[in-house]
Amino acid sequence: MQRSRWPISAIESPPVEDGQAILVRFNRLMRDLENGATTRNCFRPWEVELLLDIQECDLGPANRRRVLQRYRRAFERRIEKGSSQLLKLSEYLAQSRTRSTRAA
Repeated sequence: MQRSRWPISAIESPPVEDGQAILVRFNRLMRDLENGATTRNCFRPWEVELLLDIQECDLGPANRRRVLQRYRRAFERRIEKGSSQLLKLSEYLAQSRTRSTRAA
């Protein structure tokens, strides 16, 4: 039996991405969504989670681009502030609704 070159611990615990790496991957993901297609077939688990969340939000075609642009800016601000918690679109939309009802 041939032994793997990689220790088990390296396989079990993926490397932690820093904020800048997350932003690069997130922006690439958002560009793919805006273009309507992606050329890659490998995604991080958090990217899949965000994609599923975006799909569940079922944005209408009229608002989709504008909402995704605002979401992108809010996501970027959160990461730049040093948060390790990723912002889902559903959370962003809930926060936006709360703010708009408070202002009304």
